Amino acid sequence: MELSRLRAAFAGFGLVLAACLWPLAAHAQLFETKAGQAYLIDADTGTVLFSKDPDKLIPPASLAKLMTMELVFDALKAGRYTRETTFQISENAWRTGGAPSKTSTMFAEINSIVPLGELIQGAIVISANDACIAIAEGMAGSEENFATLMTERARKLGLTKSVFRNSTGLPAEGQFVTVRELATLAQHIWRTYPEFYPLYSQLEYKWNKINQQNRNPLLRMDIGADGLKTGFTEESGFAIVGSAARDGKRLFVAMSGMATDKERSEESRKLLDWGMRAFNKIDIFAADETVGEAKMFGGEKSRVKLTAKGPISMLVPIANRDKVIARIVYEGPVEAPVEAGAPVGKLKVWVGDLLTQETPLYAAESIAVGSLHQRAFDAIEELAIGWLR
Repeated sequence: MELSRLRAAFAGFGLVLAACLWPLAAHAQLFETKAGQAYLIDADTGTVLFSKDPDKLIPPASLAKLMTMELVFDALKAGRYTRETTFQISENAWRTGGAPSKTSTMFAEINSIVPLGELIQGAIVISANDACIAIAEGMAGSEENFATLMTERARKLGLTKSVFRNSTGLPAEGQFVTVRELATLAQHIWRTYPEFYPLYSQLEYKWNKINQQNRNPLLRMDIGADGLKTGFTEESGFAIVGSAARDGKRLFVAMSGMATDKERSEESRKLLDWGMRAFNKIDIFAADETVGEAKMFGGEKSRVKLTAKGPISMLVPIANRDKVIARIVYEGPVEAPVEAGAPVGKLKVWVGDLLTQETPLYAAESIAVGSLHQRAFDAIEELAIGWLR
């Protein structure tokens, strides 16, 4: 693995490039939180700024409504529905999620006909369970059918662990998410549906002559927050998925396992604020610039140049740059022939023991099969030193 160019690039920023493949020594987290699970990611570079037990399966509570709305936004974008499409508030929606339920509700009347645009605002702004159930029944015939679509959609988006049993997040056996996947979903919603995302920053919503406030505490803090959702279950405590944009950065956070509403507000604010203040963005490589090289086997060249699909940037801690380590990782040597653009490996970056970024690397050139002499030489070399890898 040729690392000289990458090492030089990182050295210019006071960072460290590791040439070996042995595990890193563990380092303490740069931030501490009372949350049981937390995940903080930069939207632009994909850098993971903080991670604490991010893959633990937890009940989603009202955070499940993020996936409910993703299905709705996708249907609107595809033209299957419009905001003027109407849905009926069934007795089930009214009893399970309406006024009789004593849960979050928009107080829609039983058997009333409500436009989809109003139901969306009810679900997003005031976490209305009756709105979500009406949408689920209207789009899929039943909430059970809709929940199946939610899980299927999650898989298409690359969320491999999340399972949904209803549209509301109300307690249900076998319904789980992770904070990593919630943060990924939130980022997807922001990036894919810019016409709908501003609804998550709407501060209040009125229906049936009842005005209610948005439950997201971050929206009323001076930290640049503009969404997304809160949740609570007895089993997993208080949770939140939020986003903030400030000073040219946009961060997404997902947290769960906090003891009180106040603790949720404080911990999420502190983590977002720390992420904004404690990191600087640096540009490592321009688009199409050679990142490094990989060893070839049996090729007309002994090494193949590697590049990314676009520029490589990352956020690095201001005060702990000595903890940043990068490696080019691939299974090698790479066997000839190889075509330009073929995936070869990844550039992985750690801050301490936290893997913060993975960037796929591709062959920057085509390498044909080498001569018989070259192939024989590579075979002898592999026999001699291959066992050292």
